[in-house]
Order: sequence, then structure tokens, then C-alpha cells
Amino acid sequence: MSGNVGVNYGRQGNNLPSPAAVINLIRSRNISRIRLFSPDSDVLNALRGTGIGVVLNVPNPDIQRIGTDPDFAGDWIWRNVLSYNDVQYRYISVGNEIDIPHSPVSNLILPGIRNLHNALRAAGNNTPVSTTIATSLVVDAFPPSNGRFSDGSRDIMRSIVEFLVANRSPLLVNVYPYFAYSLNQQQIQLDYANFTANRVVVTDSNNGLQYRNLFDALTDATYSAIEKVGGWGVDIVITESGWPSAENGNIATIQNASTYINNLISHVSGTSGTPKRPGKSIETYIFALLNENIKPGARDEQHFGLYYPDMREVYPVTFR
Repeated sequence: MSGNVGVNYGRQGNNLPSPAAVINLIRSRNISRIRLFSPDSDVLNALRGTGIGVVLNVPNPDIQRIGTDPDFAGDWIWRNVLSYNDVQYRYISVGNEIDIPHSPVSNLILPGIRNLHNALRAAGNNTPVSTTIATSLVVDAFPPSNGRFSDGSRDIMRSIVEFLVANRSPLLVNVYPYFAYSLNQQQIQLDYANFTANRVVVTDSNNGLQYRNLFDALTDATYSAIEKVGGWGVDIVITESGWPSAENGNIATIQNASTYINNLISHVSGTSGTPKRPGKSIETYIFALLNENIKPGARDEQHFGLYYPDMREVYPVTFR
């Protein structure tokens, strides 16, 4: 699998294989990067010495203490990062899709990032620290050059972006053409959402950039939002993108999921980039490795996996 494409290893299932079996599956498919939603000693022990790059998330309930107690943040880093010095960490994310500004921890994301950053640097560890946002924080996303952070989130995101600029760290972003399409089929066509359009679908009226797929448009709208708060040099890492294979009528089908995921891998592994940031591959983590049968939310949330819990593939994936 291309070195810049990884998978999300979620564990919200009561029938999932052991972490050791999962890591063996990942290695057998030459997947070189994974994202974990929380630290788990069994998973981290299975990752020792594998060379697999890991994005590790601070669970949202821990942000309160991480952001207010530098000693707790230091202990968190010791227990979950430094104690596994033979695990290759790529990024630490303070939270996942915090609803800024409505979540009570919104103003603690940046202090949490700082506390973890300081603990890592004090130990001589240069792992970047960031946070993971949903594209729902970006409004006025059409055309992409109009994209901006919502009025409520803008000041918090500005401060976070300033930190990322100063430390040359990326912003982690979850990008889902599936949700945009499923909620707006009147205006968005399936081929634009799943990378099969053979034509320019959107031309940005402000800069003339041309879009053939919704993934690039959503990503570039987020870049526009980052730039509007001073983040011209900040890269985006796509920490989640996927398409479910069941439980949403004729949208969430095995065929549609296969088409999206295989085209996504091909697109981000190439060097086209996005119209706004061309010429390089896009570090991307597919959501998700496994179907998770107790994942909350709509029924389709349980069917994003590339594999069933018995590790049979849901559909063939061409890793590049």
C-alpha cells in the first residue's frame, strides 16, 4: 500500500479480533500507517517494532484534564507515548471533531496541544501535536475559495492555526463526500462524490480552479478557511474518509463503497494533490479497517469497514 495511505482502527465492536490479529492483518496488506482513537496497551504492544506509523488520539473526555493540568498531560505522554519508544508515532491529536464553540472543552484544545507538545519536547520527542476537525466547522464552502471557519469557531481555530504555523504541524481533518452527497443529492451527483466524473463539475468563480471531485473541493474549502486565519503554510492530513457498504438504501452499497475507496487511494497516492495545493500526494487515513457493530449513531456507521470482524474483506481494495 502506498506509504501515505493508512487506516482507522476503531474498536467499537463486541466481536472484533484481537489487537495482535488486527496488526498482523494490517502488516499482511502492507499498510504502513494507522490511526487509533484512544491509547490501548494491547494495541500499542502489538505495534512495537513494526515500523507502522501511528496517529494517536486523545479521547475527548480527557481534554479537560489535558488542557488544565500540565502534570496530567506529562503523565499521559509518559504512559502512552514515551513508554512505547519502539512505536513510531506520527501525530498526537487532542480530540476528534470537537463541536467548537459549543463543546465545553472548546477553549481547552489549544492549552491541551501546548501541554502535550511541551511534555514531548522536554523528553526530546518531536512528534507533532494537533487536533482533528470535521469539515462542518467550515462554512460557505461553495465555491471552495469562499470557505471559512464558522463565526463561532473562528477565533479558537485562529489560535490553534497560529500554533500549528509556529511549529510546522498539520491540521488533521475528516473529509466525507459520502455525508455531503447523502444529505444533498439534489445538488451533488454521485460521480462527483465518488471520483468517477470525467468532466469538470465545478469551476471556482473566484480563481478559476477546476474541480472534478468533491473530496478536493471539501479539502480546498478547508485550506481556504485555514488561510483566512493566517495558516498559509499549514498542511492538511486527512484523518478520516470513507463510504459505508450497507444500511443507507442505494447510497451505502458494497459497489459504491468499493468505487469510492479504491478511487480515493488512487487519487491521494498520486501527485495531483488538490487544485489549491497541487503536485503532491495527500496523507490520508481510510475510515475504517473493520465493521464495528456497537458504533453509535445511524445504522450505516457500523458498516464503514474494509473487513468484517472475521477479517474477510467486504470488497477488494487495490492498495498502491
